[in-house]
Amino acid sequence: MTAPAVAVGKIGNSVSRVGIAAVGAYVGAQVIADITSVKIGTVFGLAVDMGTWIYPITFTLRDVVHKALGRHAARTLVLTAAAVNLAMAAYLQWVARQPSDPSYALGNEFAAVLGPLWRIAIASILAEVVSELLDTEVYHWFVRRVTTRHQWARVALSNAASIPVDNVVFAVGAFGALPFLKDHPLTLPWPAVWSIFLVNLTVKGAVSALSLPLIYVSADRDWHADPEDA
Repeated sequence: MTAPAVAVGKIGNSVSRVGIAAVGAYVGAQVIADITSVKIGTVFGLAVDMGTWIYPITFTLRDVVHKALGRHAARTLVLTAAAVNLAMAAYLQWVARQPSDPSYALGNEFAAVLGPLWRIAIASILAEVVSELLDTEVYHWFVRRVTTRHQWARVALSNAASIPVDNVVFAVGAFGALPFLKDHPLTLPWPAVWSIFLVNLTVKGAVSALSLPLIYVSADRDWHADPEDA
């Protein structure tokens, strides 16, 4: 094997390792974000779901996977993570409903904390799928139609397009006075939903901006030569 071929092989292996690491980090961050989204905390006296502090990192991690492994891999990752989160919510619900052993004194606490609120869980998963698939298409459009330079710009643009969509779907789905959910205990007045949207948007935008350098952990791909991404 020639020296250039060996070098290319090493680069390919490095990119694959980075891509696999990003996949694991993405799914882990998604799971943590969905669990912590069940708690609504406060920031400067305003309501915010606590998954907001880690979830925005997934947009940039998705971009790293897209960069390292391609668009099809990124799409597969988004849908797989959604399936994992849905299975997790269902399993936690089942576990929370099982009778506790008499020697275990924290059964009620477990059910209260980890028995997911289905409305928040479904709204969160739906928001993730819609926004992350949008992120995939905007990112791909940028590198294919605009430029392969300025990697931070492709991440910033795709995140700027997808984060507001994520916020709208989550805030309205989890707390909005939708016609079939008006009597749900989580339904809030529209001003409160708007407040949650704005706070989440601000926090997610800031965390997303801080995560931009992650895109440089992987070498870039040849976008125009890769038939998978043509």
